[in-house]
Amino acid sequence: MPTFHYPRSMRNAFHEELDDIGLSLIAMAHLVKKAMDDATAAILGPDLELAEKVIAADDAIDNMQHDLDARTIDLMARQSPVASDLRTLVTSLRMSADLERMGDMAHHIAKQARIRYPNRSIPTGLVKTIQEMGRVTHEIIEKLASVMETQDLDRAIEIAADDDEMDKLHRELIAVILADKWDEGSETAFDMTLLGRYYERCCDHAVSISRRVYFLVTGEYRKEEF
Repeated sequence: MPTFHYPRSMRNAFHEELDDIGLSLIAMAHLVKKAMDDATAAILGPDLELAEKVIAADDAIDNMQHDLDARTIDLMARQSPVASDLRTLVTSLRMSADLERMGDMAHHIAKQARIRYPNRSIPTGLVKTIQEMGRVTHEIIEKLASVMETQDLDRAIEIAADDDEMDKLHRELIAVILADKWDEGSETAFDMTLLGRYYERCCDHAVSISRRVYFLVTGEYRKEEF
């Protein structure tokens, strides 16, 4: 079967568009990191003004996903890519969806800060846990953005191990809520259960993206590390 080759000018333009999609995904990851950092600061404050900024900024993340997906689908339709190029485009669609959901987690945290303002929904005994969850989330997303840019497979695998720390913090939070000595009431228990879930899910999506980077580079899924 003959192999089709793009004319050089067409091929160069195609790969420029591919590169631009990749850069947009990295920019989206940085927006998500900023949103999660600000949401953590808002919920710990509490800081209503910052919470409102996070909620409003979620539209920018959503719009970026819609734009990325439209560009990706358009490129697939126009160029009919095969092999690694097709893998890159399909993977970008899934990455943008995960990043958008990570942005949603920041949005939910900020909304909780807004709903409970001027009160802080975090009881004193769990402030340190939420601070740690915010720190781990920041570090995971920061590493993820680097992995997306460099396609460093060793660091991609590390993200799954980093997520173990978040899982541990989440278990500790739930244990405190379920303990007999919990005296903060059911409303606060509900708030904290949701809050812990938002951080845990955000990091799960980061692990998902790191898996996709591994697949993008190798064409294989490597489940044992992830």
